[in-house]
Amino acid sequence: MAADSGARRQPTFTKVDQLRPGTHGHNLIVKVVDSKMVVQRGREGGPQGRQMRIAECLVGDETGIIVFTARNDQVDVMKPGTTVELRNAKIDMFKGSMRLAVDKWGIVKAAESPAEFTAKEDNNMSLIEFELVTVVE
Repeated sequence: MAADSGARRQPTFTKVDQLRPGTHGHNLIVKVVDSKMVVQRGREGGPQGRQMRIAECLVGDETGIIVFTARNDQVDVMKPGTTVELRNAKIDMFKGSMRLAVDKWGIVKAAESPAEFTAKEDNNMSLIEFELVTVVE
């Protein structure tokens, strides 16, 4: 007998300190510590697809913080102090450090209730440098 397909499986949530290079499919609940616009091109109401906004946001939970790259509409959600739910997030590498991102297959939304935790700012996962190592058999 199949389980009731109407019952949705609760997503499993990852903690920031468990994130590793080259991984994807993460669900996280994080607090936005800081957000700064790094790219803003085009204008509101201009030709479709012309506007591009990218913000680098410092997000975290009680285990650590990481840089999250917010694009376009995601930028509006990533306000400092906001608790945000990230679905299907992935780790991109930028100059040897991890960046968290959510593409079109994921969801960035304000959480229904503010998180009880404080982001652990002394464990910045984006400050850890990873080297690309070639393994010779």
